[in-house]
Amino acid sequence: QVQLVDSGGGAVQAGGSLRLSCAASGRTVSTYVMGWFRQAPGKEREFVAGITWLGRSTNYADSVKGRFTISRDNAGNTVYLQMNSLKPEDTAVYYCAGYYSLGYSASSRGDDYNYWGQGTQVTVSS
Repeated sequence: QVQLVDSGGGAVQAGGSLRLSCAASGRTVSTYVMGWFRQAPGKEREFVAGITWLGRSTNYADSVKGRFTISRDNAGNTVYLQMNSLKPEDTAVYYCAGYYSLGYSASSRGDDYNYWGQGTQVTVSS
């Protein structure tokens, strides 16, 4: 079993930055695709970013391209989401997630992910 713990959320003003972390335990996630999703109040969960097991391929939601960067440290069993130029519409609970895959792309479908973190709140004020 894999346990994921999200951290790094907080309250920032528009234009600010935050770095989210996802620490995995239980087993290594070095052979897992890892992703970040978010859910704002009253809205459905949406894909934010994903990264393949070696980190050679990443993909992003159009709404965050050029502002957010997903990365991973397999030795440290940790995944990160660097968020820059934050906007009020980025306000949401952010969740780390993962699934086993040695493939070449990261899924943007939440149903493909088996393991989820507890979420960390990000609030961006205007």
